[in-house]
Amino acid sequence: MKYSNLFGLICLSLFLAKCSDDSGTVGPCPIVPEVPSPSIYQVARLTIDTENGAPIVSKDKKDYVNCTLTIDSEKEEWDYTGTGRIRGRGNSTWLWYPKKPYRIKLNKKSEILGLATEKDWVLLANYRDPTQMMNTFTFIVGEKLGLPYTNHSRYVEVTLNGDYIGLYQLTEQVEQGSSRVAVDDEQGMLISLDADDGPELNPDGGDNFWSTVYKMPICVKYPEDATTNQLKAVQNDFARLEQSIYESNYEATSKLMNIASFIDYMLIQELVYNVEVDAPRSIYMHKDKEGLWTMGPLWDFDAGFDFDWGTMYTGHNFFTSYRELVLGTDPASHIGGYYVPSFFTDLFKNKRFVSEYKARWQTIRDKIMSDFWKETNIFVTSCSEAMKRNAERWPIDKDYQTEISRMRQWLQQRTDYLDTVIKNYPSGTK
Repeated sequence: MKYSNLFGLICLSLFLAKCSDDSGTVGPCPIVPEVPSPSIYQVARLTIDTENGAPIVSKDKKDYVNCTLTIDSEKEEWDYTGTGRIRGRGNSTWLWYPKKPYRIKLNKKSEILGLATEKDWVLLANYRDPTQMMNTFTFIVGEKLGLPYTNHSRYVEVTLNGDYIGLYQLTEQVEQGSSRVAVDDEQGMLISLDADDGPELNPDGGDNFWSTVYKMPICVKYPEDATTNQLKAVQNDFARLEQSIYESNYEATSKLMNIASFIDYMLIQELVYNVEVDAPRSIYMHKDKEGLWTMGPLWDFDAGFDFDWGTMYTGHNFFTSYRELVLGTDPASHIGGYYVPSFFTDLFKNKRFVSEYKARWQTIRDKIMSDFWKETNIFVTSCSEAMKRNAERWPIDKDYQTEISRMRQWLQQRTDYLDTVIKNYPSGTK
């Protein structure tokens, strides 16, 4: 194994420790130097053979296909052979694009490429993303800011039933579990604020409801197969949080939600211009037994970075403008941005919240390029040959090297622009 080409770059990488006080509350983290293992940046080879060569034609749970999986890694102890099941996954990414994402369920819980032991894994195709790095960059930011249970990135080149299908991002399935979102088995909660899984677009889901105060679509991911009483309990608990936010009451909200996680989460959404907050889609929150509502895990960012929704079915167009805003120039009044649910903006009426939000931005702004992008670029370096092969397998109207350069420039320009925008947020009235 040869890691010397990466060592100098890796030694420059820093990340933030996950910090908590005695109550387990996650807060803003100081910078703690750490050098990640070079192995995490290497591209492994994943071979999947389905039973009798059966095609994967559906993302429905009932349509899993039995399979054998083999991983050949640069780190020999990460080599793996096992059995499981595979199906499609995703919404637009499964329906619209020729390169398909997949969900894998192993028959036996296993550590995969150094990631914690579990059965459920995801292969993100990243077909829409011409850089292959949008989710990875955002996961890196989340991890370094200390957002709990942030997903990790591993890259694999996948061969399915003898057919090379390109470069994929392997990551954890967002779910409750001791090595995933580790909330209590009996009283823990994991929800998504997601229009696709909500009562309007998924009326027969049986696991969703409209939130009480802000009328947002909520899907209960845990407890699984929630009873009517459990759904009502989650709705009532979440309504208490909604009411405190509606009143812009910092003290009341701080007793119900980890505000530091909320600040970091919203800073990330604005940084990468994730307009899906507007719907909302793919917004996860969790709550442990007798704990606080906490934002995350982060998920699904290949429609951020100023994606052109006008070409969403066929295009790979990003990075046109760095001046577009999600929260706007005055979040509390919905001025200059999307009219996102006021759940995400009503706290900006509170002076203490705005002060803490601005202070946190000042803490992280200089790390965006020097730390977060620097580590992302290590993945870029390691994936360069695989990206060439992926581009040959799935040719699009964009050159990945050019788009990665544009992404770097866009992030730098956006960071500078947001510095002015956030400094000039109104200070709040309460």
